[in-house]
Amino acid sequence: MPPARGGGAWRMARKPGMARKAGMAPATLIHVGRDYGGEARVAVLDYDADSVRERNSDDLLRSAYIRSETSVTWISVNGLRNVGLIEKIGTAFAIHPLVLEDILNTHQRPKREDYGEYLYIVVQAFVLEADGTVASEQVSLIVGAGYVLSFQESERNIFKAVRERINGGKGRIHREGSDYLAYSLLDAIIDNYFVVLEALGERLEELEEVLVTKPEQGALQDIHALKVELLFFRKALWPLREVAGALRRGESPLIKQTTQPYFRDAYDHTVQVIDTLETYRDILSGLLDAYLSSISNRLNQIMKVLTIISTIFIPLTFITGVFGMNFDNLPGLKWEYGYVAVGLVMLAVSLVMVRFFYVRKWL
Repeated sequence: MPPARGGGAWRMARKPGMARKAGMAPATLIHVGRDYGGEARVAVLDYDADSVRERNSDDLLRSAYIRSETSVTWISVNGLRNVGLIEKIGTAFAIHPLVLEDILNTHQRPKREDYGEYLYIVVQAFVLEADGTVASEQVSLIVGAGYVLSFQESERNIFKAVRERINGGKGRIHREGSDYLAYSLLDAIIDNYFVVLEALGERLEELEEVLVTKPEQGALQDIHALKVELLFFRKALWPLREVAGALRRGESPLIKQTTQPYFRDAYDHTVQVIDTLETYRDILSGLLDAYLSSISNRLNQIMKVLTIISTIFIPLTFITGVFGMNFDNLPGLKWEYGYVAVGLVMLAVSLVMVRFFYVRKWL
């Protein structure tokens, strides 16, 4: 999508590969999504209240991956091109094949599924990049007892703040379990929503200023582009409300009672983002109406000027038509000052009509 004059472009989610997926059996593992290049990068953090350790990602490929009962393990996978690696991780953690299929098919709507031993959560992450563009990608989370698996499409460091908190020293995240880590990851994604909304709000303000001062034809294209972006954002956010609502209720034993207040906070932030988004959509609809009204008013002004000009020339045309008739006995035809007299009469008629329009405030 071309960038709007008031802000960055939106990288719409195109999902190549769906044609290859059509007709295949369920749980067929094939990557459907954008190709970001490079191989999948796996990082493993194992931490508890006293220490933080980076573990060897090769251990994940073993069929019996040993997890500590006193620490939390976070395995982050950036890049989904290596289907074999995703399958091996799924085998090591006994992940259902349908979950692995959803991880690799990056057209999922935000949802939460309870598989007893673990929770599967999928959301859409939005990131405002340095060049002002808004990028989106699917993020999948698997939350189990003592571990969290995160899968991203690209190598964007969406969870940089969470990683810094883990490596930075002792804090609440070190004392809590995997459910609090899952909350922290979701909270980082939701915080980025506010950053994106702020950028969209600035574009709305700039677009509104353009429409108020000097509406142009290109403004309609900007309005349409922003409308598509808000619609895409809305489609990703509305299902997330259900996900956050289910997590805050603590319906799974994997979500401890002490973590539920944090998920309630994430739910409140989600509702706040959705409310702000709906407000922006209403403002944009108002801007579209304002643009159409402005264009209509400008057209009316042009038609009024042309009508006034035409009205002034109607009596002048009548006068020239009368004296332009080919009659021999036309009065004043042979008068020496006839041309000047007719010209003065036409000028007087024009001035009287202009004065009349001015008095009636039509000019």
